[in-house]
Amino acid sequence: MLEYSLRRSGFIVNSFRNANDALTVLEDCASDLILIDLPDLQDLQFLETLRRWDQATPVIVISNRNTEADNIKALEQGADDYIPKPFNLRLVEAKIKALIRRGKAEENEAQWLESGGITIDLNAHKAHNGDELLHLTRKEFELLSLFLKKPDRIFTRNQLLNLVWGYDSDLVTRTVDAHVAVLRKKLGAKGCYIKTLPKVGYLWDGGHGRRQLGKC
Repeated sequence: MLEYSLRRSGFIVNSFRNANDALTVLEDCASDLILIDLPDLQDLQFLETLRRWDQATPVIVISNRNTEADNIKALEQGADDYIPKPFNLRLVEAKIKALIRRGKAEENEAQWLESGGITIDLNAHKAHNGDELLHLTRKEFELLSLFLKKPDRIFTRNQLLNLVWGYDSDLVTRTVDAHVAVLRKKLGAKGCYIKTLPKVGYLWDGGHGRRQLGKC
């Protein structure tokens, strides 16, 4: 019922019957919002796993439970909102639109990015390492901007292909590796802020002490 209503309202909806299928797709495809329907709140492992590598995407939890303790539990695990059943479809749609709108507004407000001594002017399309202007290609600039927009978020190679290059194929993941290698060289000593997580992908560490998660 909810999925049908959302589709009629113009949303593109991908639904999954189990958490493993959902995580597999979410690792490779960016979403504007994630809606989790849980019969009860005894198992929030999906949300906990999701938040390990994605702290930015808004999450709404829907559940049969309707107590203050349940609400707090979901929010503490990383949900942005909690909706108990039964619910009003129009209210759910309004909350979804509000969270997506807020997320896009936050992205639009960030015209300057800074992390680990690297600064990016999104309007001027320029990046600096301290006072030094970095001479980056368009894709290198987009890649670095994505890392700085989502520091400490783990990006799989397929996610980077989709977000920066606009396509998704396991056959061309070397494109990502090659661009990351060149970008690291151009960043000099700060190139190691781009951490490699073997068999997973990359994250921007920014010198915040998460180097044990991966390697250059």
